[in-house]
Amino acid sequence: MRTAHHSCDGNGVGVEQSGNQSVERAISVLNAFLEGRTELRVSDIARLTGIGQSTVSRLLATLESARLIAKDEDSGFFRLGLGHVPLAAAVLNGHPVHREARPVAQRLAGTLGLGANVAVRDDSTLFYLCNFEGELAPKSHVLMGGRNPLHATGLGKCLLLALSPRQRRDLLGADLPAYTVSTVTDHEALDADLERVATRGYATENEELALGRACIAAPIRDGSGEIVAALSVSGPLSAIDLAGREPELARTVIEAADRVALALGYQAHRMAVPPR
Repeated sequence: MRTAHHSCDGNGVGVEQSGNQSVERAISVLNAFLEGRTELRVSDIARLTGIGQSTVSRLLATLESARLIAKDEDSGFFRLGLGHVPLAAAVLNGHPVHREARPVAQRLAGTLGLGANVAVRDDSTLFYLCNFEGELAPKSHVLMGGRNPLHATGLGKCLLLALSPRQRRDLLGADLPAYTVSTVTDHEALDADLERVATRGYATENEELALGRACIAAPIRDGSGEIVAALSVSGPLSAIDLAGREPELARTVIEAADRVALALGYQAHRMAVPPR
């Protein structure tokens, strides 16, 4: 009879470390599906994660049993499973911004026919909490749960208002990547742009992230007066028509963002009372 040997102290530290490593590897496997391709082979996942193929296969089997991974038996490819959907729904339904902003954004998309988006900052990127597409701004994919850069989007600019210039530099780094010829790529220009955003109460994005696309966004504050999210309308240049519709759309977006802020407990008059 063989005796199993475990590398651990009397408190089971080795077992705990091994368990932590397994969890970390499983997370790496799941994150591999966020790299651009939605269907992967074992060898693809091993290459993306740096984990051996035999270990990847074992992790996939465990994740598949939990419905977090699904396998196409014909092709042998793996994809994320439906087990993530109730988890994502629970996260979103429990998020106060999503709860209050969802009906506002949905009405906005239906009324204007444009895309209506709500996002929060997650470290150095923006994270979409909800996204609705009007008939003038159809998309073949869902933005909700996706990420985009802060400096190249109207939503991101609104979220960056919550930070000082020094904090922005520390967060984004010295080099701001370009996505089009219109992307702001230096901090001095970004600072100037954000000063305009703060003064007028809304941000614009005109082909800074993707050619042929534009948006108008406004910040959302919570009960403490802090910027916690942003709301935007977006679509093709022809539908947004910044030259002809900017004032009208800006008023509409600011009003929508303010409705969400009020639902979150923000009261502008309390924040504006001067000291005696």
